[in-house]
Amino acid sequence: MSGHSHFAGIKHKKGINDAKRAKIFTKFAKPIAIAAQEGGGNPDTNFKLRMAIDKARQFNMPKENIERAIKRGTGELKGETLQEIVYEAKGPGNVLMLISATTDNRNRTVSEIKSILAKLGGKMGEAGSSMWNFEQAGIILADPETQALDELELMAIDSGAKDIKTEENIVSVFTEMRDLQKVKNKLEEKKVKVLEASLVFIPKSTIKLDENAKASYEKLLEALDDQDDVNEIYDNL
Repeated sequence: MSGHSHFAGIKHKKGINDAKRAKIFTKFAKPIAIAAQEGGGNPDTNFKLRMAIDKARQFNMPKENIERAIKRGTGELKGETLQEIVYEAKGPGNVLMLISATTDNRNRTVSEIKSILAKLGGKMGEAGSSMWNFEQAGIILADPETQALDELELMAIDSGAKDIKTEENIVSVFTEMRDLQKVKNKLEEKKVKVLEASLVFIPKSTIKLDENAKASYEKLLEALDDQDDVNEIYDNL
């Protein structure tokens, strides 16, 4: 597993800088709805749904909002069908980007993302133009306070983890996609505090930006963050 160990380097996490709680909840409702749409509305049997709900709860999303999003996904509430799309792009300094979005209108979403990229030094890429440098994996963020670090790393390896990195008092446990649920469950059985579990795209090789390109890229990330349909942004920094 190459490159970064924490989400700061793997993806640009949604919601942290959003000023309005309502907007945060709208963003988190879409992954909940799409997970329920794909695998049903029971988080006990739908792991993707459980991950989406857990992430929303980190931002104190009200229970009624979560239930409404699940019902939209299962069809109990009317609404346009949602789709998950990953757009490939390049940012300032030739940063390779994957922009994950959930939308009920593909034409609107791609048009708005293209416009943001064009205005702020990026451009939309063709299929494969960025994806070649990423691999999909599971990642579990664990709190090392619950166990000694060496013990936690051994637990993760014994549970089937692919790689473990420690950064800023967070232990990042990487797994094969198919093993994410199994490893998460085993760690929790061993009383490890799991902060978050997700499927992510991890860069195979990384680059560094000079200060000017870095400042431009930060502006692009902020603008994409404000686009309602964008869920996550992965890059190779």
